[in-house]
Amino acid sequence: MAAADGSIWSRFKLNYGQKIFLLATVPLVLAAAAIALLVAHQSRALADREIAALEEHMIAAKKAELENYIAIARTAFFNIYGRALPDDEEAKLLVTQILSAMTYGQDGYFFVFDYDGNNLVSPRQTYLIGKNWTGLKDLNGVPITDELIRIARSGAGYHSFDWPKPSTRETARMVAYVVGLQDWQWAVGTGIFIDDVLETTAIARADVEARVQRTFVYIVAITLSALFMVFLSGMMINIRERRLADAKLKELTQRIFDTQEEERGRVARELHDSISQILVGVRYALELARRRFATADARAPESLDKGIDHLNGAIQEVRRISRDLRPGVLDDLGLGPALQSLTEEFSKRTGIETELETVVFRNRLDQDAKIALYRIAQEALTNIERHAEADKVSIKLSGHTRGATMRIQDNGRGIPQTRGRSQPVEGLGLRNMMERIEQLDGSLRVLSSRSGTVIEAQVPLSHLLPPEGKNTKETA
Repeated sequence: MAAADGSIWSRFKLNYGQKIFLLATVPLVLAAAAIALLVAHQSRALADREIAALEEHMIAAKKAELENYIAIARTAFFNIYGRALPDDEEAKLLVTQILSAMTYGQDGYFFVFDYDGNNLVSPRQTYLIGKNWTGLKDLNGVPITDELIRIARSGAGYHSFDWPKPSTRETARMVAYVVGLQDWQWAVGTGIFIDDVLETTAIARADVEARVQRTFVYIVAITLSALFMVFLSGMMINIRERRLADAKLKELTQRIFDTQEEERGRVARELHDSISQILVGVRYALELARRRFATADARAPESLDKGIDHLNGAIQEVRRISRDLRPGVLDDLGLGPALQSLTEEFSKRTGIETELETVVFRNRLDQDAKIALYRIAQEALTNIERHAEADKVSIKLSGHTRGATMRIQDNGRGIPQTRGRSQPVEGLGLRNMMERIEQLDGSLRVLSSRSGTVIEAQVPLSHLLPPEGKNTKETA
């Protein structure tokens, strides 16, 4: 089960390119989502305020219209009501007839309830007349008759409820305005249906939702386009970087081959020019000694001694070549003694005056730093011997708060390709120096002029080990 879980997680492991893509796209997607939600919220809030204001304005206009209708109705029966007594049935009948005849539009009419809940006038819904409707409620449980009577007792006012439209018999929202005739204990009112207002506001809300949806679509389209551009750019960069990496890898491989061939050629030349010739001399000396021993020649020991001397020279050459390939003193004693041995051997071989100035690091340079600095010094001395035509070389190894620095300076003719430049040219030796120091996260500077060349290699503080005890052998 654990192996299966490991294989599942390994499938979801992201490579470097995918991590960069996620790092670029996740904030973009989150920002787009936040913008979309904010725009939707603000749009809906603004639209709700506008629609509420529109609905309030339209309903206010409806209410003003109702008040005008009631004012017209009261004008029609005002003289009759003003002269009649509370129990004047003839006057009441005349007023009900007037109100029954006053209809307007398809659904407009006047209604009358007495304070006991009996309906007296309802010209468009005559089934209500003569019946008591106390406790009547609409489909939503809103009181109708009792609330209209309560408002009439207090003087006048509005009341909203659901009521069947006379023209279609479909239930719709009605706003009623009622006034009280206190002498006759009547509630006289009229109502107007506001389904057109509700329909208008519903259409407005639907339009707002459609606009919000379109905004969402636009934002999603823009986000997807941006993601596609990021993906396309990332893919192009990835392809370009892969090509550059492949080219650098091929170049590095070729340089490794070149370095190997150069080193093999150098070792082959060393073996041919020194070891091979010395061994040939040993062979001739031994053969001569054998012949002289065979003839009892007194010079036989002299030939044998000469062969032994040549053999000792061959042994010294083998040690020298071995030391050049991997100096044992670097591992045994440290960088300072290894550089001392290197400069002494260089000065003896070339006749170039060589000075070495170093400080005691108390064995604080790590192994990688020691090898890199030694190889840089070895490569620099080789270049000086072959190309510089110098007669004086100085090597200075010092420590400081940023790490360690090795400075190699000669008074030769300089490097023509680098005169006046702070960066090395693409020579194999200088490139090897640069790559060695870059592996340590250090820096290499090459300054060259007609009066000489300076090579300065700096190793960062991260390659210095913590101080050891006082009894530690004091070597670099």
